[in-house]
Amino acid sequence: MRRVSVVGNSGSGKSTLAAGLAARLGVPCLELDSVFHMENWTPKPQEEFRAEVDEFTLGDAWVVDGNYSAARDLVWARADTVVWFDLPRVTVMRRLLRRTLWRMATGAELWNGNKESFRFLFSKDESIIRWAWTKHAEYREKYRRAAADPGNAHLTFVRIGSRADSERLLSAL
Repeated sequence: MRRVSVVGNSGSGKSTLAAGLAARLGVPCLELDSVFHMENWTPKPQEEFRAEVDEFTLGDAWVVDGNYSAARDLVWARADTVVWFDLPRVTVMRRLLRRTLWRMATGAELWNGNKESFRFLFSKDESIIRWAWTKHAEYREKYRRAAADPGNAHLTFVRIGSRADSERLLSAL
């Protein structure tokens, strides 16, 4: 395990585990949200986003955190392992709600000056809570199919179904 893609629903624990994996492996970590979301939540143009991901994944060893389909082909072509968070929806929603409310209350900066806002909480188009709720089943099916796809035979898929699974993975390194 030297080139790792960490994927799954928002709030599932991807960033925390990705940082832990990178630290244990002694490799750099790239959080795709930090590259994609420019100031004022402006998305980076796709060609620039892909170029940055391309450059990062040319390294011998790394961890990439995120689900962006715009760069998945680059990441997975070079990865040896996909760590897939497949937690129960209730667990994801509980974690995400707690994290989002904490960030909103504290004004924690995420990337490039961006902060989560209470106005996003119930917004149809901007709510991370709504996004996670509606994407949960889609992500589960997408990564289940990807793990079974012969085109991904070069990848080892590690399914994380609980906090204990995360802890076991980190302690095995």
